[in-house]
Amino acid sequence: MYVLEELAGEVVLTVVACLAVAGLGLAFVRGWESSPLITGGVGGASLVFLGYGGWELLRPARPGRRGRLAGVAAATFAGAALFVAYAWSCTCS
Repeated sequence: MYVLEELAGEVVLTVVACLAVAGLGLAFVRGWESSPLITGGVGGASLVFLGYGGWELLRPARPGRRGRLAGVAAATFAGAALFVAYAWSCTCS
């Protein structure tokens, strides 16, 4: 019973990861056809935001409370890192 549930969960995660990668690729191509400047700007801003999240997540802790933006950026970075690691390992061909 548990083996079937685990297999079904793995299939669902693989399908979601492959569809997300395909959707991101399609969105980038369609955006680039429409407006390369806006697509590059949004892509650059996304990379800066993810970089800030990685920096906030991996830097030494300091006393005080982490701000909301830093928390959201760190969570987004962690989620994106897990997604990339999983999508990298799936065979979406």
